[in-house]
Amino acid sequence: MVREGMSVMATRATPGRVKGETLHDSFLRYRNFRWLKIALTISFIAILGYALIDVEPHPNGGSWYGYTLGTIGALLILWLTVLGVRKRAMTPGRWSLKAWTSAHVYLGLSLIVIATLHTGFQFGWNVHTLAYVLMMLVILSGIFGIFVYATLPAALSNNREEMTQVQMLDALRAIDRQLHDAAQPLPHAQAALVQESLDQDPFGGGIVRRLSGRYPACATRAAHHNIRQTTGHNPDTGNDPLERVDALLERKEAMLARLRRHLQLKAMLEVWLYIHVPITFALIAALAAHIISVFFYW
Repeated sequence: MVREGMSVMATRATPGRVKGETLHDSFLRYRNFRWLKIALTISFIAILGYALIDVEPHPNGGSWYGYTLGTIGALLILWLTVLGVRKRAMTPGRWSLKAWTSAHVYLGLSLIVIATLHTGFQFGWNVHTLAYVLMMLVILSGIFGIFVYATLPAALSNNREEMTQVQMLDALRAIDRQLHDAAQPLPHAQAALVQESLDQDPFGGGIVRRLSGRYPACATRAAHHNIRQTTGHNPDTGNDPLERVDALLERKEAMLARLRRHLQLKAMLEVWLYIHVPITFALIAALAAHIISVFFYW
């Protein structure tokens, strides 16, 4: 999946574009759903052939029609895996990245029909069913990828509020510098709480923590809670050092919440690939074993 396909649509036309296509048209809508129509046509022909072609004793992967569907499905799988390489060569035109991604999505979904009909609805504990199950897992993870790229970029943009990640980190470091200076006059116990906030990595905990967005051992939250019990709920940012620290900790908590949400959304945009890509390689291996075993026992 590609972020280019999820960008906001613009209305300015450019030369060579099909009428009605927008500058940043979604890859799902590419050329008025061209690849959806192609995928639906392929699926319809496959279903029609399955229903009308008389195969005895019943349609199955070992019939000539089953071999035909299996060959089409295998070639489609291999072709669709090329997207990872194709993404590194972004070009405009008929086979732009957007066109390729649109084909990848819709032809990938058509594999559900093609591969299922290829099996003749015969499943068992064997390498053939393993290849089918892995293919379905790849497709399901791809569907999840489409969902996150269709919904999360807008949330990511709204959360940043026109700030970049670098700018947010710079703002956090600026608050830390102010906290360090403001905490100098505080009693030892309260100054130690502020120091813990300054010393802690506020984004530690790995991918699981980042995806959950929960940081229960946050030193900044603990320091703010402790100091707020002394200052009350309406700290004055005037001359009282404790109240100034309270206000700065409140600002830091807000900035940390925004940054953690930002990192959570980014992780959700990327983590599905850690499932999609390895299972794709496993599918290729199982598909090779499936094909070799079929020809070995043919």
